[in-house]
Amino acid sequence: MDQIQLQKLDTTVLKWLDQVHHLVEQRVQQRMQVDTKSSHRDLVTNVDREVEQYYVQHIRNFDPEAKILGEEGFGDAVKSMKGRIWFVDPIDGTMNFVKQQAEFATMVAVYEDGEPVMAWIMDVQQHDIIHGGPEYGVFHNGEKLELSVDIGLDEGLVILSGARLLYEEPGFPQLAKAAIGYRVYGSAGISYLHVLTGKAVAYLSRMRPWDFAAGVTLAKSLGLRVGTIDEQPMNMLVSGSVLVATDKAYADIMALLQKKS
Repeated sequence: MDQIQLQKLDTTVLKWLDQVHHLVEQRVQQRMQVDTKSSHRDLVTNVDREVEQYYVQHIRNFDPEAKILGEEGFGDAVKSMKGRIWFVDPIDGTMNFVKQQAEFATMVAVYEDGEPVMAWIMDVQQHDIIHGGPEYGVFHNGEKLELSVDIGLDEGLVILSGARLLYEEPGFPQLAKAAIGYRVYGSAGISYLHVLTGKAVAYLSRMRPWDFAAGVTLAKSLGLRVGTIDEQPMNMLVSGSVLVATDKAYADIMALLQKKS
């Protein structure tokens, strides 16, 4: 896509995000329907479904030839990264959404033939948005975002999966101890926002494609290091343990994990 097409794409999706923000604001004032999926901690609400359906309808109208991979299943059965693929996570951090009405995000990303084009992450309650892509640049609420100072694990905060800390997955407790401090947010989108804005030096968790597609796009576009902890090529259609970090923190984390393996 050229700059004019990317600008149109960005403007269009930002309008969708505005509407999602207003929709969610309205719904939290109402009685929500809360269901479980894989476990009692894996929640889904009528708002998750409504927001994904909103995205799917608008993507179909805007980009009818594209395929959509969404968390709640209203998109397509995507088997290949060929062509244009939209990744949609309508409410990322549903437990936070249900219990706190805070620290939850919505995420959208576009890939073409396996390569990232554009992505958007919004802290829904704060209406705080980071958006952009490799050919477009990265913006924070419309202002150009620059890469923060490259610092290592011992100087910065690391964001980790709470479940992997709780069950002491090899390497995770050691990472928490090696960093100057650690945080657990319960939302990939919120975690990515902190790393992208330099408030944390790394984020590591096992995630599904719609959890990491937008974050990986924006991190790569900004110049952060992105990879899997087993150092295998990233498969955008398969769940995996994805690491996003500053160069120094990335090297520190990989060295520590390799020592523990």
